Amino acid sequence: MGKTIIGIVGSYRKGRVIDTAVTEILKGAESVGSKTEKIYLTEKQIEFCNNCRSCMQQPGDKRGDCVYDDDMEEILQQIDKADGYVLGSPVNLGTVTAVMKRFMERLAVYAYWPWGKIAGPKFRNDKLNKKAVIVTSFTPPAWLGRLILSGTSKSLKYMAKVMGARVVKSLYFGMVGEKPETGLDEKSLQKAFKAGEELAKNLGD
Repeated sequence: MGKTIIGIVGSYRKGRVIDTAVTEILKGAESVGSKTEKIYLTEKQIEFCNNCRSCMQQPGDKRGDCVYDDDMEEILQQIDKADGYVLGSPVNLGTVTAVMKRFMERLAVYAYWPWGKIAGPKFRNDKLNKKAVIVTSFTPPAWLGRLILSGTSKSLKYMAKVMGARVVKSLYFGMVGEKPETGLDEKSLQKAFKAGEELAKNLGD
């Protein structure tokens, strides 16, 4: 039975760089037998985390329950069932987009941090037995963006860790801010496709 990979798109622009890259990664994963799903965060009702920490009070591997009744619960159920993830966001003011940050904060359910505990939260799945690919884009050339705009990739890697996944591939696409219709060239599409193949082949390792 094929493994399941979920692509989470934190971009506001369908059909552009991040969305296209996530799509190609998922196609690559499908080519070697994985099942895939894609989530557009802009289409989901996700409330702001209010830092009540109710979801973090009970110990154990099972994720906590959030006090909000919104679309995040459905997303969390998909995350729980998946074997791998693709997390994508462009750089916005040096970090992930606001909608991706909202999603990120709601991942608090995957941590244990009871009141009275001075040390920081403990991730419920610290075995990192799932796998992930992260993808980001920015205006400078890729090599330069990786150096001076690393906030987004660091946040995406942190999200993967919270979700119990080890990042097996990081994709950086530069020179995408020159015009509003910027897309990915054939070389970049192939790179994304191969990343999907690699992700799928690493599942279960």
